[in-house]
Amino acid sequence: MTISLKNSKITKKNSLENLLTIGRYFRSKFGETIYKVPVSISGFTCPNIDGTVAKGGCSFCENDSFSPNLQEKKPKFKLHPSNPLNPYLQEQLKQLELQFNATRQRLENKFGTKKYIVYFQSFTNTYAPIETLKALYTKALSFENVIGLSIGTRTDCMSDEILDFIESLSKDKEIWVEYGIQSFYDETLEEINRGDSASNMREWISKTKQRGLNVCGHLIYGLPNETQEMMLETLKQTIELNVDSIKFHPLYVVKNTLLTAKYLNGKFEPISEELYIDTVVKSIKILPRNISIQRITAGIDDNTLLAPLWCKNKHQQIQKIKKALVKEGLRY
Repeated sequence: MTISLKNSKITKKNSLENLLTIGRYFRSKFGETIYKVPVSISGFTCPNIDGTVAKGGCSFCENDSFSPNLQEKKPKFKLHPSNPLNPYLQEQLKQLELQFNATRQRLENKFGTKKYIVYFQSFTNTYAPIETLKALYTKALSFENVIGLSIGTRTDCMSDEILDFIESLSKDKEIWVEYGIQSFYDETLEEINRGDSASNMREWISKTKQRGLNVCGHLIYGLPNETQEMMLETLKQTIELNVDSIKFHPLYVVKNTLLTAKYLNGKFEPISEELYIDTVVKSIKILPRNISIQRITAGIDDNTLLAPLWCKNKHQQIQKIKKALVKEGLRY
């Protein structure tokens, strides 16, 4: 009787469908675990911060909170694509190497890691002179055991010239472009001070895919005035663009953002834990199985977090979402 019960549990467990996480994707393609090493290079900014398209940044953005390797809160200079001069390039290259080596060593000591992707994470990592981008990307790919790059950026900071260069790198390296989509509703983009449009995002994501490049789309659930139906519609439109991977984020409020005042004045209510989990599960159920999942939630565990407090424990959130997915026969 005991054996029969045990076997039935094993059968039930094995009946779960494995979702295509980014880890499973990499192991299938390379035969081993690949680790992303986030780097944050001083001097990078955003056209939504420097006044090119808007001022103040996106309403939710306080970039330090999203950038664990950002060493300088106030860079001594700011890159701009129209200014080819960059007297701090050597300093940036050194910063890149120091950050990579420090994180690589920690990962190697803890997990015995062997292969890496350098993840240009903070701010907008194509918003710079092309020669600066070439130097930084080439340097990152020169590090031992680095098999590729992941470049976080915005669609309004991409150009054909940059795509030409990135495409050339992709011939023998694993190259990903990570676009912050957030929403495909223009009224939402205006509300969060995005400084970009849904039509522009569609155009440049399509152009990037036409180059044969891997694209990861970042979606935020819980944006102001958005219903679950709107969140799921953004996901569906993202899928239609043939992206290769998705990251799901809840919108949380941290100090020193445009959203801070609205929250404190009662003009913004963060998404509930229950609605977020339900929306992520519904999203994953409709996600084509060839699209990998890189993230199912996010959070921050320090005193900059104002709300919702359930975002304080990211690990706990992951476990709750995993449990909800198991009920649907899915294993994350």
